Amino acid sequence: MTDQQTLTIRPGGPADAATILRLLDSATAWLVARGRTGQWGTEPASTDPRRIAQADTWASSGGLHLAMLGDAPIGALVVGAATDYVPPATEPELYVNLLVTDRAYAGLAIGARLLAHAADLARARGLGLLRVDCYGGDDRALVRFYEGCGFTATDPFTVERPGREPWPGQVLARRLD
Repeated sequence: MTDQQTLTIRPGGPADAATILRLLDSATAWLVARGRTGQWGTEPASTDPRRIAQADTWASSGGLHLAMLGDAPIGALVVGAATDYVPPATEPELYVNLLVTDRAYAGLAIGARLLAHAADLARARGLGLLRVDCYGGDDRALVRFYEGCGFTATDPFTVERPGREPWPGQVLARRLD
């Protein structure tokens, strides 16, 4: 990062759905190149009608935040309510629905910075709990990433996918008090 390019975080909106898809496509390609196809499969999100609709929903939800390096979006965070497939929280929470970064900028702690922003958003709302779920398969590298950002693994879960292998997930929580 140069002195002229500072990492900032800005709210996103409906016009940013294509940015979410670009970031997902880039991350999926990076995972595929490393033989890690269990998390998001092998096909670009931008060609999957379900993922396109999901990006549109996220972009319109009011919970999208983009990490920017200059004018370039290099990460996305979506916060809101927990998804149906995870065990419900026992107290009010803010839930991380999406965290994705551009791997071309690895080493800049973009993901950690977006998670810190999510914690700030939760605190500003008077919430003491931030939760996230992630792919819990393979070597659990993603689980370790979240643990390194102050989260604790809580509930493992499995998403059944007709015609495909089940998707192993892990819920993680971070206390904010």
